[in-house]
Amino acid sequence: MKLLEIQSSPRGESSDSIALTRSFIEACKSYSSSIVVDTLNVWHERLPEFDYETIGAKYKAVKHETMTEAESNVWERIQSLIFRFQNADRIVLGTPMWNFSVPYKLKQLIDLVAQRNFLFTYDGKEYGPALHVEKAVTVYTRGSRFLEASAIPPSRFDHQAPYVDLWLRLIGVQDLRSIIVDNAWNHDARESERSLADGQAQLIELVEWFLE
Repeated sequence: MKLLEIQSSPRGESSDSIALTRSFIEACKSYSSSIVVDTLNVWHERLPEFDYETIGAKYKAVKHETMTEAESNVWERIQSLIFRFQNADRIVLGTPMWNFSVPYKLKQLIDLVAQRNFLFTYDGKEYGPALHVEKAVTVYTRGSRFLEASAIPPSRFDHQAPYVDLWLRLIGVQDLRSIIVDNAWNHDARESERSLADGQAQLIELVEWFLE
């Protein structure tokens, strides 16, 4: 089984989202020795900028037009990133919430790899998936607790989980389970510890389903 792990936090060993996804993957590996993990950390990949050459390559690829040397070079880099999604049987993605959404480097990865006819299709009327990834797990960490009857209801403030879940389903994830860990960073350290422990317990419960 080929597992693509996407890490979105720049905090490394201090990151709650990375700690949670790593613990889940280690639990999966203890059940199955056939798992091969490809770790894509958006901060370590030196992702290409989505600049003039990149946007030029995108449009020329769709239209099957000849690219400049600079466009060809960046398109080759994008293709190597796309292949890692195409090669995955399962996806595990963890991300903290930044300003009610995702870190900009995760958005940069999505903008680079979400190319028509590679990760999704569009016939002028409808969007469809270009991949077939049987299962995925997403882990979302937040510093606060988002409740509908509070000052920060998720219907207005959560642009993290709905966006990423929508994108993963769009590209072809068949069965997606999401774990949301609120209060991961709280003035009450014990409350944060409880939230993280609860998130980890929920992940462990998904191991057998994920490997089926």
